[in-house]
Amino acid sequence: MKENRLFKIVYYILQKGHVTASELASKFEVSVRTIYRDIDVISSAGIPIYVTTGRNGGIQILDNYVLEKVFFSDKEKQEILTALQSLSVVDNTPQSELLTKLSALFNTHSENWLEVDFGRWGSKMQDNAKFELLKKATINHKIVVIVYVSSYFKRTTRKIHPLKLLYKSKEWYLKSYCTDKNDFRFFKINRIIECELLEEDFVPVDFPDQKDTKQNTYNKIVLRFPKEMSYRIYDEFNDNEVTVQKNGDLIAAAFMPEDSWLIGYLLSFGSNVEVIEPAYLREVLSNEAKNIYEKNKP
Repeated sequence: MKENRLFKIVYYILQKGHVTASELASKFEVSVRTIYRDIDVISSAGIPIYVTTGRNGGIQILDNYVLEKVFFSDKEKQEILTALQSLSVVDNTPQSELLTKLSALFNTHSENWLEVDFGRWGSKMQDNAKFELLKKATINHKIVVIVYVSSYFKRTTRKIHPLKLLYKSKEWYLKSYCTDKNDFRFFKINRIIECELLEEDFVPVDFPDQKDTKQNTYNKIVLRFPKEMSYRIYDEFNDNEVTVQKNGDLIAAAFMPEDSWLIGYLLSFGSNVEVIEPAYLREVLSNEAKNIYEKNKP
């Protein structure tokens, strides 16, 4: 593992600019004598590393030095290309060009093992363009103006500082600071119906840690489905949330928000869903179905 430590020492010095032998010894849990031996090995490999003495002395690498490709093993080169390929999910993005350049530089090829499409069926170009804009804004710290539709169908215009893209529970979200609310906010990307990238910069800050409180704030919903709905139930519920009955029916129990989204979600199953718990939800769903019938009856 010595070679791995040597590379980490070089990378650490490049990051810090100036370190002491005792600092490196503590960082890599070896003796100061071992660090000096490592410095000799690194120097003999052609890296311009040097030690200065005196009050402000320490270990440094020549300014403007850049690691050459030979310091990456074949496996490390492949991992770099694979990581870039994982990010290159939209056609003609900068990662695609960078992937081509590094493949030529490393004289190796990364297997095309992954494909990700951020677009929904029928709106691939629009969704991918939106995702690319938000990614650009997040990386370059640019302010974005969005038009957002909440779960209660309220449409608002927000000026936000996009901080991080988050994939959670089969959905993409944008962690942001909202200047209109003067607070941190999550935005579901599919509900961002318009977005404009501004030239204004913002200073990025850390999004505050938040515990996953969904299970504590959502209520338990128990539903019954016929076996013919298996293809969808196992797509949308975890195995431990589904129980198969003797007659083949499926009982799904999960924590869900009791809002307009839930009613719309249940109605999407048509007559193939029966609410078991909570009992009052049966009446709410039934009344909504009656309203739909009244508006659409022949």
